[in-house]
Amino acid sequence: MFLGENIIGKGRFNVKLIVGLGNPGKKYELTKHNIGFLIVDQLADEFGHAEFKEKNKVQLTEGTIKNEKVLFVKPQTFMNLSGHGVAPIANFYKIEPQDILIIYDDLDLEFGSIRLRKKGGAGGHNGMKSLIQMLGTEEFLRLKVGIGRPPQGWQTADYVLSRFTDEEWPAMENAIKKSVKAVTALITEGIDQAMNNYN
Repeated sequence: MFLGENIIGKGRFNVKLIVGLGNPGKKYELTKHNIGFLIVDQLADEFGHAEFKEKNKVQLTEGTIKNEKVLFVKPQTFMNLSGHGVAPIANFYKIEPQDILIIYDDLDLEFGSIRLRKKGGAGGHNGMKSLIQMLGTEEFLRLKVGIGRPPQGWQTADYVLSRFTDEEWPAMENAIKKSVKAVTALITEGIDQAMNNYN
């Protein structure tokens, strides 16, 4: 049975929920706001066991990273309602907020850079605002991927929904590869060691 109770380990740290934020649909593929989807897709390609399936307002699949079972999740509620997809899944699989990793774009980080954090506020990111509201806490892990500030004359909403240019893509491709390594380190070595290695 797909995603049965076997995904739940005996201890709280045996399970990780890895969520990439983005907007569903081809219209938003390869846009800056969808970097979370791109990284989760890459993780699922490397460590997943099956194709993504629709379940309770998300796409998800299970995987194994260095003998640790994980769930890979892409909310299908659109960015501003991300928490409405993630919270029910976390509740269904009895995953504590501290065991959830959210991967998302950050305007305040240099383009192509990444930062792991143990917790924090929304920082103006509507997807994170929804998650904090629905999970009832800021105490969850996050991996932020820098997309930089909009060029002069651009509105923020237009910028985050713009596609990566040919000039931007190599740096973002490197960020995706680095993010996969950072997530692997987080699962296998813990957040402190991963932060030391990749921040």
